[in-house]
Amino acid sequence: SGNDNSEALPESIPSAPGTLPHFMEEPDDAYIIKSNPIVLRCKAMPAMQIFFKCNGEWVHQNEHVSEESMDETTGLKVREVFINVTRQQVEDFHGPEDYWCQCVAWSHLGTSKSRKASVRIAYLRKNFEQDPQGKEVPIEGMIVLHCRPPEGVPAAEVEWLKNEEPIDSNLDENIDTRADHNLIIRQARLSDSGNYTCMAANIVAKRRSMSATVVVYVNGGWSSWTEWSNCNARCGRGWQKRSRTCTNPAPLNGGAFCEGMSVQKITCTSLCPVDGNWEVWSEWSVCSPECEHLRVRECIAPPPRNGGKYCEGLSQESENCTEGLCIQDKNPLHEIKSQNIETASDIALYSGLGAAVIAVAVLVVAVTLYRRSQSEYGVDVIDSSALTGGFQTFNFKTVRQGNSLLLNSSMQPDLTVSRTYSGPICLQDPMDKELMTESSLFNPLSDIKVKVQSSFMVSLGVTERAEYHGKAHSGTFPHGNNRAFGTIQARNKATYIQNLSSISTTSELKTTAIFGHLGGRLVVPNTGVSLLIPHGAIPEESSWEIYLAITQKESSVQPEGTDVLLGPEVTCGPSDLSVSTPFALTIPHCAEVNSEHWNIHLKKRTQQGKWEEVMSVEEETTSCYCLLDPYACHILLNSFGTYALIGEPISDCAVRQLKVAVFGCLSCNSLDYNLRVYCMDNTPCAFQEVVSDERLQGGQLLEEPKLLHFKGNTFSLQISVLDIPPFLWRIKPFTACQEVPFSRVWCSSQKPLHCAFSLERYTPATTQLSCKICVRQVKGHEQILQIQTSILENERETITFFAHDDSNFPAQMGPKAFKIPYSIRQRICATFDTPNAKGKDWQMLAQKNSINRNLSYFATQSSPSAVILDLWEARHQHDGDLDSLACALEEIGRTHSKISDITETEIEEPDFNYSRQNGL
Repeated sequence: SGNDNSEALPESIPSAPGTLPHFMEEPDDAYIIKSNPIVLRCKAMPAMQIFFKCNGEWVHQNEHVSEESMDETTGLKVREVFINVTRQQVEDFHGPEDYWCQCVAWSHLGTSKSRKASVRIAYLRKNFEQDPQGKEVPIEGMIVLHCRPPEGVPAAEVEWLKNEEPIDSNLDENIDTRADHNLIIRQARLSDSGNYTCMAANIVAKRRSMSATVVVYVNGGWSSWTEWSNCNARCGRGWQKRSRTCTNPAPLNGGAFCEGMSVQKITCTSLCPVDGNWEVWSEWSVCSPECEHLRVRECIAPPPRNGGKYCEGLSQESENCTEGLCIQDKNPLHEIKSQNIETASDIALYSGLGAAVIAVAVLVVAVTLYRRSQSEYGVDVIDSSALTGGFQTFNFKTVRQGNSLLLNSSMQPDLTVSRTYSGPICLQDPMDKELMTESSLFNPLSDIKVKVQSSFMVSLGVTERAEYHGKAHSGTFPHGNNRAFGTIQARNKATYIQNLSSISTTSELKTTAIFGHLGGRLVVPNTGVSLLIPHGAIPEESSWEIYLAITQKESSVQPEGTDVLLGPEVTCGPSDLSVSTPFALTIPHCAEVNSEHWNIHLKKRTQQGKWEEVMSVEEETTSCYCLLDPYACHILLNSFGTYALIGEPISDCAVRQLKVAVFGCLSCNSLDYNLRVYCMDNTPCAFQEVVSDERLQGGQLLEEPKLLHFKGNTFSLQISVLDIPPFLWRIKPFTACQEVPFSRVWCSSQKPLHCAFSLERYTPATTQLSCKICVRQVKGHEQILQIQTSILENERETITFFAHDDSNFPAQMGPKAFKIPYSIRQRICATFDTPNAKGKDWQMLAQKNSINRNLSYFATQSSPSAVILDLWEARHQHDGDLDSLACALEEIGRTHSKISDITETEIEEPDFNYSRQNGL
């Protein structure tokens, strides 16, 4: 090839004949790293001269370094030339192409040109154009992590790291790293979980991308159902269940919990065993030659069924059929003498029967005289069943003249002004009671006939029901502790007796407060009903007026069949508001918690006034959560409204816990003293209602209330007064025992059952009363209350008993409402919400706080740990047992220091210190 016309040649050009130069080495593309110049080399044979040309211009001869040698094989001259290119030269060049150089070699025949070698400044930017993003993928799903390395010259090579170890796709066919720098895992395995990093490198530098966390999770799957269990009732209605577990597979690495119920229950009916019974004996058979005849019977009236017992006794009977006259071997079987003895014994028998008839006649005369002698009490027994106790039949006569409330046996009854009533001396609602005056009588009851006379006054007190006042005196009777009352020593009993004057008589059972983003707690004082609004449930810069109320009138819930309303009907609102984080509603209940005996449902009232089921407590659902404690139910909800707990007994062993309390006061007749026995649901609000009613009547609590376990087995309730001092006091005849049918106790809605007894002292000098009140369910539990009191108020010791009295703090806003300081709460959530290869740590937090079922509800929350702590706050609003929470955290082993140590500094904060003083 020849030179271009436009190119200037060197001054001396060889002209000797020969071959054209052949390049043994041509200049290569080069990169300038930092400020270091690069060397371009060129080698040709035969070559008389070699020069470099860069960007179309000849490089000065002085910048060339040349070396000559002789090729030993051909004897031709070999020339090698070097030049340096600096960074400054490249940066100063501004052309349409990259900086380039080529060499031109001369021989005797002509010139040859090498390839163009480009010279570029090498660099690598710091920031990736696209960092890989973390992913959560199901097992066997595809994982694609994208990586676009930083811009650089030369282009960067990409390498992937997993947990800081290089990935070699050649060793794992499941991984491909060749596709445009991306990492592709075709089928995700549990072992593929980890932190992935994209590494970019060229001759200048290396760059690391942000790490991407890949979590391969496993969604839970149900195991097969177990076989149905045997019916738990040996006879009659019961239940059987089957279960399954979320272990096929178990959820891992935050995988979804199984949806649906883990336990199914169905009702079942077992055939009751029927014991066999004998039919009547057959006729005697014909007398046999052996002087005997037979008769038989069969066990068929009825025959034993369903495992019942076979009849006891003989199925065949034989006896002598000749009355001893049968002769065998010519000898009589009995002597005549023995017959004479039998005749004499018959005469003695008839004489005894005659004497018994005479004795019965004498007894009848004695009973008649006794009944006449008892007429001074105004009680005329008109039915012999009165002797059996329970619901008795009496005839009382109402006297017109004089003060009808004074006992005066000398007054003659005016039989022209009398009414007949029927029913036990027992009312269910204090609102149905009136003081008897000359013009006021009992309303008709049912089942027995009674005429009311002033000499037998059963004081039932005043009519109006008390409503709770939001600022009651701090000495109110204990509520909210939701615990069965234990036994106290006699010397300490006075410390339990309540000074009822401290109970407020006005206002309603409703509390209202304004809450903001910090949340808080709303309490209906001394009822056990509360509402917890978590921090962050209300939007920032917003404030809502929220109320919490208990329905005081009869509940609108109409339980079906044997279903029972277990607690108060509670309303929280306004109903049109919804919160971003579940709030906790606490409702007390009176059921003895046992899933084998109760099926408990949460119901909500619709806008049309109907009640619809929200969930069963045992149900697995993600819409809401119910945690059933022994005396209260804590419910996590997202919408306000009116809620109630309904219990469906699934066996006769279902227990409704009743609190038994005895109140007493002097009647208008100074010689009479009235005892009122209440059987109410074991909830603080039910007891609060009774205490408020008694406050209006001047009643005094006489003994520590006790807990009665009332079973749903259809047996009635008996209340009786025992051990009355015989010469100091007397109770009206046949009134010492009252019996209440099962249905009135079991299906009494929320109304306290109330029975009254009237005692009369013989003389005003008697000021002390001691007796026993026995409350028992027939064939069931029994409680005895020992009454030992002074009937004079100025002699009676009235010491206020303090418990969790929350009447002074019906509403708490912000940090004061919570036991766990907010800073500690944040740290707990940050620790336990983090994914872990062994599972979500919040599951262990739930387990340590006795939350073992329906964990799928928490899995759907943005912060499961926060919702678990909200539930802890609701359960521990009175004790605030931070030590137990600290122990739970330590057992999990995820915290490096005890929460109790952390909170030592937090307790110094005014808000937390305040909350400890008022609830911990």
